[in-house]
Amino acid sequence: MIQLERLHKYYRIDRLKKVVLRDVNFNFQAGRSYGVLGINGAGKSTLMRILAGAELPNRGRVRKSVRVSWPLGFAGGLHPGMTGRENIKFVARVYGENVRQVIDFVEDFAEIGPYIDAPVKTYSSGMGARVAYGLSMAINFECYLIDETMAVGDARFQARCKSEFNKRKAVSDLIMVTHNIPAMKEYCQHGLVLADGELQYFPNVDDAIETYRKLNM
Repeated sequence: MIQLERLHKYYRIDRLKKVVLRDVNFNFQAGRSYGVLGINGAGKSTLMRILAGAELPNRGRVRKSVRVSWPLGFAGGLHPGMTGRENIKFVARVYGENVRQVIDFVEDFAEIGPYIDAPVKTYSSGMGARVAYGLSMAINFECYLIDETMAVGDARFQARCKSEFNKRKAVSDLIMVTHNIPAMKEYCQHGLVLADGELQYFPNVDDAIETYRKLNM
């Protein structure tokens, strides 16, 4: 499904070099869902951005044989100078989806009314997240990426997000970065722990959680 080949990523901070992924090799298998744990600053969100294609490794590669989403609720991919509708049209065409169906779904799901025809730069962060979340639900991805955020908006809208997400989860895989242990147990079959640039795999989620807890002690 998704194959990491000698994935290496570091950042330079002043004169320091911080390695967050150290020649990582791993295969995310189709038909399985994974939860990624790690202490703050371990590089979990960096890994998620690389899986989404929003950031490149310093070396190594990611091979994908499935359609992978951007992180749920991430509005950073929307062009601020374009309207919500124009952004939706553009993304629908890039993914080869029925443009009218995608627009209708997102317009109904996001519930932002006439703002759908306003530039995204005029949106609140919540409005942008609603459009981004609706757009990710409108396109049939085979694997969904979750970087902490399972739902957006107020309590009523979060319930709607979770209901729609559960429909997608029934037919799609997911890779989740989270500190929410109950959510990981509910949605993930396997666990990964990212520490010191190494990605350790655990077939049993509970074993990954126990290792993560020891790191936090």
